[in-house]
Order: sequence, then C-alpha cells, then structure tokens
Amino acid sequence: MARVTWNGCCRARILPTTNDEGRTTKMTIGVLALQGDFDAHRKRLEELGAKVVLVRKPEQLDQIDGLVIPGGESSTFLKLLGEKGFEKLKEFVRVKPTFGTCAGAILLAKEVENPKQKGLGVLDIRIRRNAYGRQVDSSIREGTLNGAPIEMVFIRAPKIEHVGPGVEVLATEGNDPVAVRQGRVMAATFHPELSPDTRVHSVFLHLVEKFHL
Repeated sequence: MARVTWNGCCRARILPTTNDEGRTTKMTIGVLALQGDFDAHRKRLEELGAKVVLVRKPEQLDQIDGLVIPGGESSTFLKLLGEKGFEKLKEFVRVKPTFGTCAGAILLAKEVENPKQKGLGVLDIRIRRNAYGRQVDSSIREGTLNGAPIEMVFIRAPKIEHVGPGVEVLATEGNDPVAVRQGRVMAATFHPELSPDTRVHSVFLHLVEKFHL
C-alpha cells in the first residue's frame, strides 16, 4: 500500500507502493493535455511523487493508471478529442480512475444544463455550466474538504445542482457540493491545481492506488 507523509497542513507526499515481490512501483498518472492548465496539474501531481504523462493521443491512455481531465471549455474538448478519441476516453473512464476539474467535471456528468451537452456520463450528477458567471466573475473562496478549510479557485465554474444516491460529497462551498466521487470517478467544479494546497490531488492519488492492479 502507499504511504503518506505530511508537510504541514496543506501538503502530502505519496510514497511509492510496494508490490507482492517487494519491488517498488510508481503509479503513472495521465493529464489530458489538449487545452486548459494541464501543466499546473502535472506540477501538483509530481509534488506528490507521481509519475506524470501528458496525454495528447488516444493510445497513451493504455499506458496510465489514472487520468486528470483539466478545465477549459467542455465543448472544445469534444471537438479536439474527435470521435475516435472520445470513444477511447469513454472506455477508459469506465474502468480506470478519472478526475475532472471544471470542464472535466462537465464531461464526466450524466446530465449537463445551460445548454444540454453530451458527455461521458459516468458520474451521477446534474451540472450547470457557467453557473458562477463569466470570466470577470472568477473568485477565490474558502470551502471545506473532508471537514477542513481549503482555498478554492472558481473560473467560469459550473455548479452541481443534483447529486445521485451513489455519489459521495468530498468538498463543499457554502451549501453547494463542489467535489464529489462515485466509484473510480472524481470531479471538482473549482481549480485545485491553481492553489498551493495539494490535498485534492492527494485524494485522487489515493483513489488511483485503491484500484491500482
């Protein structure tokens, strides 16, 4: 199993796992690098000790243990993925851990409003695009993650309007759920990669470790 060391209240480091033969292994995390601040996700994951691959081709999905889908524009993601890329991604998210932030959360949701949009449909939530306003309405707020305060950066953020019975709420801002998890799938409506706090990415790495074979 993975071990965690903490450096202060906001940073955790995931130490390499050990397999049954006693050899040290390291999980490989992909970050979908088609748009958005994918490099900020890479930095946060590497700070936690993960091996990171920037995913630009569908075949790279076969080489990773978990995937982060960053923010950006969800409809643009669909265009950039193309039919082949979308189908490959759809297969991946049904069998391996995936974490979507902002636009990534929209892609993972079963139901999207404002306007309606097709997606991967693996997370039982209803989400509304641009619910917090335009780019100029972006803000930094304080929410809670597993009961502890945490900084949250919202940029043209969507809002989770409904959470299905099988979905666990991990983080809230006010009364709103802003980070959720269902099985292998995790989503956040804010941008944890833009804050120095690594706890949200740490939660995802633990999820990957749980399902890592």
